[in-house]
Amino acid sequence: MSELPEKQIKRLRALIREAETSLACAEELLVSLVGEEPEITSAQREDIAGKIIQGVFDGQNMAGPDGKTYPVRANYASKSKLVQGDILKLTIADDGSFLYKQIGPAPRKTVVGTLSQKEGNYYVDVEGRIYRVLLASVTYFKAKPGDQISVVVPEDEGEEIIWAAVEAAL
Repeated sequence: MSELPEKQIKRLRALIREAETSLACAEELLVSLVGEEPEITSAQREDIAGKIIQGVFDGQNMAGPDGKTYPVRANYASKSKLVQGDILKLTIADDGSFLYKQIGPAPRKTVVGTLSQKEGNYYVDVEGRIYRVLLASVTYFKAKPGDQISVVVPEDEGEEIIWAAVEAAL
């Protein structure tokens, strides 16, 4: 088997991240419409019940050390102003419920930008740098496209940082 060029591998990883993000957005929209969290099957519950897992917040979910992605409630992420790179501890109760705790906040800074919406997703433009923000945050602050928004981002914001947490609508 020949090695795949690095460019193709990077593109495949980007496509996977985009697909995961789209699924998470769909779940978030469903929750906002019907007011309930996605269901976890009984087989999934038995597999993960009683576990404590530490992972890294990716802007929408927690990436565990086992390579699995664990859903973080949009309301919790918004209220806690979680940013990409924050370390979370997930306790999965015997009944399958998830309890998150932020145990290692990433260094962060606050910046101001303009809110926009494209294809059902919300973004904040901070001097040409575009960050995605959670729908739950936008609806909580009753913000509309064109509004000035204060957001929290990781202090060390490399190209992989695509999410921001809404601090306030100005």
